[in-house]
Parts: sequence; structure tokens; C-alpha cells
Amino acid sequence: MPDDDWLDTEGQRIGRRIREVREHHNLTQEKVFLAVPMNRAHYQAIEAGRANPTLRLLLRIARVIGVPVSELVR
Repeated sequence: MPDDDWLDTEGQRIGRRIREVREHHNLTQEKVFLAVPMNRAHYQAIEAGRANPTLRLLLRIARVIGVPVSELVR
């Protein structure tokens, strides 16, 4: 698989994982993106796998959800 395709696939997988963990903790997207804080559209794009969050942003999202960042990227 070419690198770009692999990166896109992994980004989508991580986005799905963020959504799954957020929902498991009974949090809305709004609660997370307001607490981070960040733009709604950018957060939605991360969960959809269309945006690439920085490590700093992943750490903030993990903190708000209440899990280690490793839980979001495993």
C-alpha cells in the first residue's frame, strides 16, 4: 500500500477510535471540542479521518475524554 493510502487509512482508523472512546464515555462532540478548545468543524474532520491532529491536540482530546492517548491510537 502506498504511503499516502496507508496514512489515510490509519487517520480514518484513529478517527473512528476517538469517536468510539468518546461515545463509550458518554461524551458529545460538543463537550469535547469546547473543552479542548477547538473548532467544531476541525474536530468533526478528525473523527471522520479527514484531518490530521497534532500530537498536542491528540493529548488534549485524550485528557478531555479521560483516557491515555495510547487508547486513541491503538
